[in-house]
Amino acid sequence: MKLTSEFEVPCPCCHATLVVDASLRRVIRHEEPVRGDRPELDEAHRIVAAQEDRREALFAQSVEAERNRDDVLSRRFEEALKQAGQEPVTKPTRDFDLD
Repeated sequence: MKLTSEFEVPCPCCHATLVVDASLRRVIRHEEPVRGDRPELDEAHRIVAAQEDRREALFAQSVEAERNRDDVLSRRFEEALKQAGQEPVTKPTRDFDLD
């Protein structure tokens, strides 16, 4: 039901229909346009299955990364230890030594 003080305006951005009340000078409601990329109910099972497969793949990837984490960290530690052994030992400079 439409009042005489209400009028419809198409939104230039999203192409929705805005219903404006002239006496209140406010948008009363909006009606979104029908999207062409909206999935059908028949495709819902396929979409959910695809999302589940994606989640499982990401989980498997994170499990594999966690398994390899100890090896990677131990290699980095060994490299840092070698690098520290090659650097000369120097006395650290303190601020009050500079005076």
